[in-house]
Amino acid sequence: MTTRSTTHEVFNQPPPFEDVNLYASDAALIDAVEREGGGHAAAALDVFGQVTGSAEAFERGRLANEYTPKLSTHDRQGRRRDTVTFHPAYHTLMRTSCTEGLHSSVWAHLAKKGGARRQGAHVARAGAFYMAAQMEAGHCCPITMTNAAVPVLLQEPGLAAEWLPRILPRDYDPSFAPASTKTAVTLGMGMTEKQGGTDVRASTTVAEPVAGGAPGGEYRITGHKWFLSAPMSDAFLVLAQAPEGLTCFLMPRFLPDGSVNALHLQRLKDKLGNRSNASSEVEFHGAYARAIGEEGRGIATIIEMVTHTRLDCAVASAGLMRLALANAIHHAEHRTVFQKKLVDQPVMQQVLADMALDVEAATALAFRLARAFDRAEDARASAWRRLMTPVTKYWACKIAPPMVAEAMECLGGNGYVEEAPLARLYREVPVNSIWEGSGNVMALDVARVLQREPAAVQVVMDELLAAAGDDQHLRRAHQRLEAMLQEPKLLDARGRTLVEALAVLAAATILRAHAPPAVADAFIATRISGDPRQTYGQGLEHADVRAVIDRASPNKV
Repeated sequence: MTTRSTTHEVFNQPPPFEDVNLYASDAALIDAVEREGGGHAAAALDVFGQVTGSAEAFERGRLANEYTPKLSTHDRQGRRRDTVTFHPAYHTLMRTSCTEGLHSSVWAHLAKKGGARRQGAHVARAGAFYMAAQMEAGHCCPITMTNAAVPVLLQEPGLAAEWLPRILPRDYDPSFAPASTKTAVTLGMGMTEKQGGTDVRASTTVAEPVAGGAPGGEYRITGHKWFLSAPMSDAFLVLAQAPEGLTCFLMPRFLPDGSVNALHLQRLKDKLGNRSNASSEVEFHGAYARAIGEEGRGIATIIEMVTHTRLDCAVASAGLMRLALANAIHHAEHRTVFQKKLVDQPVMQQVLADMALDVEAATALAFRLARAFDRAEDARASAWRRLMTPVTKYWACKIAPPMVAEAMECLGGNGYVEEAPLARLYREVPVNSIWEGSGNVMALDVARVLQREPAAVQVVMDELLAAAGDDQHLRRAHQRLEAMLQEPKLLDARGRTLVEALAVLAAATILRAHAPPAVADAFIATRISGDPRQTYGQGLEHADVRAVIDRASPNKV
């Protein structure tokens, strides 16, 4: 008598995508860092790539999002405390990124009087931030804001002298204590209100001077913020209506005497994604704050912070797209369907290569922008930064959600479960398009540059024309842009059309100059001169799709 086996063998399952060096396995990232001036940081980025791509790092990211922050408004004796508790994995993620210097490395030269910024500091930081977002994106919020707060603080020397020594250390101190007693601090931001949203001039929060009011002076602030990002930060940049108009303030969590400041957290936001990081609604009940800059100059004062956070939005979106693509290619290279590896199926090749083109372009554009931040004293770089910051932020953040959705589809049902990272990535990617200015706000910002700084626009247009060289597709795209610029009455209505055209042309010129021909030719053929399309996997039948996929594969190290 024979016995039938009751054992069912499971096969054809790709191994988990983990324990991968996020730097060494990403040819587009390596090229972008080296090309834009951060090549000297390659060794450090290689080490950080191993850390951020480890199984342990990805698991911390999962835990930090599964066990979300908890708000406690009062202590056991009924006193206001307004504290937020995080899973230990979140603190480990924060410590990892702070130790790498993502919150302060570009400002390290400020620790020494007369010190010069390290060459390529913004590009090197962007490389690390790109990978930190892949490790776990939510914790990048306070990292970004702390970094971006520095140029605002520098506008008020007294505050800068007090707070920069607390920001610059490559340390992380999550304790709820006065900043003067901590080894390091993080900063958050509160600008939007229920009735205004993006229209921060509609703020009803009121700031009353304690002793006459002046830059650096003390104020008492009463009002609310619909979004106070990273509420466990040690201080916040906030906007409020002072006697002379909307003004920027630094509001610490603790008063100078060591008691808790009157920031009353109302609730934590129940967000679509970004769950590891707390965001809150808050009421200020005569909260202590100090003015940064003159009264009535709040937007002009805080705009530097906004500019730096927009760069991070673009870099992080490119990083998240890269992780989605890497997971899709990894899956396709290990799974067999209809007697072939999935990556060898012609239709799947079209889809994977098409997604890879967007990832490569977004990465190239984001790191080109980071280089402009490094060379801000140069007029040409300054022009690029002014015009292309909203352009890059708009485009990289807009293309990320559909691209991640397509990557999830490459995994099928395996991607549409919480055990896979694609579901979390899909929830995460819309935030960068919304935060620090939605698509329409970016289009309006570009329109303002066109109207107020035509010389800067001309510098960028001249650079794009030169980079187009003798490529007739690029030159025709440039001519279309020039034609749009000659009709100023239609610029508002055409805002998004113009911004996308600028982004795609700029990305195409970078790829034409620096990417392998298989990548550059396919991008130009499909994004500049190809037929209209709305989904991935079209127009690449004559492209070297295998070369594009091999370059993007995380397994071809």
